[in-house]
Order: sequence, then structure tokens, then C-alpha cells
Amino acid sequence: MDLGKSSFEKIVNTLHDGLYFVDRQRTITYWNQSAERISGFCSAEVVGRACSDNILTHVDEHGTCLCLEGCPLAATMEDGILREATVYMHHKDGHRIPVSVRTSPLLDDFGQIIGGVELFTDVSNMAANDLRVKELEKLALLDNLTQLANRHYLERELTSKIDEYRRNALPFGILFMDIDHFKEFNDRYGHDIGDLVLQSVANTFVINSRPFDLYGRWGGEEFIGIVRNITSQVLEHIGNRMRLLVEHAYIAVEGKELKVTISMGATLFHDDDTIDSFLKRADTLLYESKKKGRNCLTFG
Repeated sequence: MDLGKSSFEKIVNTLHDGLYFVDRQRTITYWNQSAERISGFCSAEVVGRACSDNILTHVDEHGTCLCLEGCPLAATMEDGILREATVYMHHKDGHRIPVSVRTSPLLDDFGQIIGGVELFTDVSNMAANDLRVKELEKLALLDNLTQLANRHYLERELTSKIDEYRRNALPFGILFMDIDHFKEFNDRYGHDIGDLVLQSVANTFVINSRPFDLYGRWGGEEFIGIVRNITSQVLEHIGNRMRLLVEHAYIAVEGKELKVTISMGATLFHDDDTIDSFLKRADTLLYESKKKGRNCLTFG
């Protein structure tokens, strides 16, 4: 049965997943409506351009640019083997979003590979975050600019987690984070662009967080992540993954890719800690990262 082009487009546009085709040069030839919704890029902005041309620019959790090495779609187009992977896609608004990708070769009538197909699914924590935003709005505990929990809510949550630790010995830690050289960035590009960067960094935290962790804005360019039920190794891994995702995110302004980095202090709550000693230790570790040259994590 010949469905025809219009019927084909109706079918693929009902998919919940993003779908796009590329030719042998990895130029995008088709982009469905879910791809538009997930990435923020409309079809007219991507069709006819290479997927690495400031559009998707996938990176892995180590910050490796997959357009340069390790691209699942490029590998599938070479050997014809189907692949699955979790990568981090560049969203048009500037942040990174985790997507589960599945790649397949595109074959002609003679079985020759003439391109590739990628199906991608948003695996971010957006649904849980939307519910959290609604709850925080009711309690007036939301930071207006970033839509993260504000300092007051973070303090309440820390108190709750300490009580939970005392009762059940459930380990938790914090990531104390600061955007590097943010004052200089604001002075150079203006506060409107600075606000966009704050929002992009906040989105990176929220979209790539686990459902039971909480990220909030402590004040200015400082953020805190409250990370539950973890070991020191897991806390460092989560912190460094967030740091790399921020490093490789960017916002596009007048043809320029504007980027920032973050420094972090990471620590677990100790038996003899108070909320003040806990925060002070994290803050001290953050400034150790600044002294080391920034864009790094110090654990203690």
C-alpha cells in the first residue's frame, strides 16, 4: 500500500518522539513536529543544515562533543547497525536536555545506505518539575526569574532533610554552585543577557536532575542542589555531570555562542553538623574550586 507523502507526514507527526532524517553528509532532510517541540527548533530552522551546525550538537555525560567523535547516527550510517544511547541535546533556549536516541540506517531499493534516521525521546524530569513549580507557586517559594525554589524554600528543605537524616540515617548532600566571572559577563553583555544565562543554567539543573533531588537559587548567581540518598562518589559524579552540561550549553545572541562555567563545593551531611556548619563547609569548598582556577568541583 502506497501511503503517499502527505499520509506519511501525518503519521510521523503523531509520534510522541522526535524524528529526523539525514543524508550521507549528515544534512537534515526531515524534522517532525515532536522534534520541534522537544528541541525548540522549527523545521524551517534545521532542514537543509548539518545536525552539528549549532543545532543539536549532542554531548555525552563526560562533555564529549559527539559531532566530532562517537556519534551514534554516524556510526550506524557506516556499519548499518542499530544503536541506542542517552545523550544531551542542545535546546534552542540554550540549556541541555537528556534524550534517549535510537538510530537506524536509511536504505535505497538496492540495500545501500543513503542516510540515517534518529528517533529521540525526552527523558528529562519535566513532568515532576512542573508539579513542583505549581506547588511552589502556591507557597510563594519560587524564584521569579529562574522558576527554581528560592532561598527560603531551600532552607526549609534542608531543615526537613536534616530531620529525616536524624530519624532514618538517610544520607544526603549538597552542591553549592556559583557561576564563574558572572559580574564581568553582566557588565559586558548587559543584565538582560545575564538573566537569560541564569535561566539557561537553571533549566540545565532542573531538566537533568533526579525526581527526588531539589535545585534552587540561593541568591544572585549562586545555586544549591540538595541531593538525596547518595554516596560521596555519586554526589561527585552528579555534580561533575551538571558542571560539564553547563560548560557545554550556550545561548545564541546575534550570531555568537555565549557560554559560562560554574564552580562547585560538594559535601555530605555529617552526624555532628548543623545547618550552618553544613552550608559553611560547602561554601568553603566552593571557594576552594575558585582558587583552583574555576570550572571544577571540590569535595570535602
